[in-house]
Amino acid sequence: MRRAAAAVVAGACLAAALLAAPAAARAAGDVAKGREIARQHCTRCHVVGDLNRYGGIDSTPSFQIIVKRDDWRDRFEAFYALRPHPVFVRMPDIPPPTDNPSNVATFEMTRAQIDDLVAYVATLREKK
Repeated sequence: MRRAAAAVVAGACLAAALLAAPAAARAAGDVAKGREIARQHCTRCHVVGDLNRYGGIDSTPSFQIIVKRDDWRDRFEAFYALRPHPVFVRMPDIPPPTDNPSNVATFEMTRAQIDDLVAYVATLREKK
C-alpha cells in the first residue's frame, strides 16, 4: 500500500515538473512586442487596457475581463483556434478554414508572437 501511494506521489511530481517546464519556457515573451501586437490586431474587437479604453465591440470581452479567469493563459495561448479567431488569424502549419467570407482581413501570427502577446497580457493580470 505504501509503495502504491509513493508511486502515485512520484508520478504526480513528475507530471507537475513536465507541465511546469513548457510553461516556464513559454513565459519568455517580449512584453513590448506583445503590446504592439495587441494594439495592431486585438483592439479591432477587444478593449485592451489603456490602448483603447473606449474601443472594441460591445459583445466582445475585454482583455481585463478575460485575464481574471483562472484559465486566462490557456485561452490566450490557443486563441487562434477559438471562434471567431480562425476566420482571420493564420498560423504556420495550420490550414485556414475554407468557408471564409471574401472580405475578411487576415493576418499571420507565429508561436513567438503569441508568447509575446501572453507576456503582455500577464502585465494586465498583475494590474487587476
